[in-house]
Amino acid sequence: DSTPHIFMFNVTPCTMANKPIWKVAVTWIPRSDITFLKTIFNVWYDGAKALHWREVLCSGADDEYSICGALKGETIATAFDIKGSRISFPKGNYNIILEGFSDDSEKDMVMCLNITMIVKQDTF
Repeated sequence: DSTPHIFMFNVTPCTMANKPIWKVAVTWIPRSDITFLKTIFNVWYDGAKALHWREVLCSGADDEYSICGALKGETIATAFDIKGSRISFPKGNYNIILEGFSDDSEKDMVMCLNITMIVKQDTF
């Protein structure tokens, strides 16, 4: 719908050089209960798809993520570490699309984020 969504995503430090661990903080107020959550993560570089990742984060049973089981309107505030970059990103602009679905058929979208990542220098 056209109502603004409450979603915050923060990564520190904002560098890829010599930083083995990134701290990530997410704040989100979902508009539906999160009993099932499938995410699709696409990264585009120079007009070509550079990465495609699809994962079921919440299945409704024995879920390991803190967002699983959150109720509609409940504020989710979580933080976690990403242990270093597994790939080197060449200098340039990256378009990142993150979609979240509350069903496995990918018909009921609960979030869609369009993120631009700018890498200002090549990693040496």
